[in-house]
Amino acid sequence: MPQRELAGDASPPRPHLHALPGGEDGERDDRGHGSPEGHVLIDMPERSDAEDPLRAGLRAVAEAEDPAPAVAREPTAGDKPGRGRALWAAAWPKLAAVALALAVWELVVLSGWRPEYVLPGPGRVLARLWTDLLAGDIGVAAAITMKRALLGYAIAMVAGVSLGLVLARVKVLRTAAGSLLTGLQTMPSVAWFPLAILLFQLSEAAILAVVVLGAAPSIAIGLLTSTDQVPPLLVRAGKVMGARGFALYRHIIIPAALPGFVAGLKQGWAFAWRSLMAGELLVIIGHAPSIGVRLQFSRELSDAEGLLAWMLVVMVLGVLVDSLVFGALERKIREGRGLTAEHA
Repeated sequence: MPQRELAGDASPPRPHLHALPGGEDGERDDRGHGSPEGHVLIDMPERSDAEDPLRAGLRAVAEAEDPAPAVAREPTAGDKPGRGRALWAAAWPKLAAVALALAVWELVVLSGWRPEYVLPGPGRVLARLWTDLLAGDIGVAAAITMKRALLGYAIAMVAGVSLGLVLARVKVLRTAAGSLLTGLQTMPSVAWFPLAILLFQLSEAAILAVVVLGAAPSIAIGLLTSTDQVPPLLVRAGKVMGARGFALYRHIIIPAALPGFVAGLKQGWAFAWRSLMAGELLVIIGHAPSIGVRLQFSRELSDAEGLLAWMLVVMVLGVLVDSLVFGALERKIREGRGLTAEHA
């Protein structure tokens, strides 16, 4: 290696030399570069590869949104909203909807469309609701109803998932039973009660049977629909990697179909909840004062305030289950897939 390079005085790199025809043997150009084969050597600057257009576009968008380099930014207190602000942002639309509903209710009462002993105002109903809550009646009734709902929904989920997986695996069986499953889903839950009472008498089993029959078809159809929407490329990739049979469903198909499956579970819960309310209205069990029993007694006693108060309890429990269970599960799935709230 030359001494000046060892000393750190390296000369700049020589430009690339390109030979062009037209020179004679031994001819040299004015810079002393010669070609023994009759070519003229010219100096051309080194060409750098162009940047990928996609990468350049992404970099331009990132620089437009955040001109400062990411490593140079310091986290500030304003980067993330406080917990109180986040809770308020999530709660105020629901509170506004409740306030609007109460205002419309009060306007209907003030219009005199029905007498107040038939349609009381929200103030009287909420006062009655608070009284029953302090007395413990709502807690006892809600515990009995939710126990039935959870037990029936658990049985329906096991039955619906098992049936959905079998129909997804066996195409002939799905062709034969697909229309029947849709018919079971569209059948009103009240229509099952005469048969359930005939088979199980006035008992808990009759209520649970109708809850299962109302929820299981929706869960099975939700699973079938979600598995049909799995991209075939994922299935082929899983088979190439050695996934077969149950392993293919466990590691490839079920995770890919999870959003649609959760939607089917949510719809199944809605059917189960409505079937349970209908069952508790029709099947009166004296030692179990559930929400349906309270509704029926309020109707028979012409207690409009109590009737509307228990209807509010049914609605509030449904909203709580949807928000705390299925809403949290959907948010978890979106976060696991890298989807933010803005894209949801």
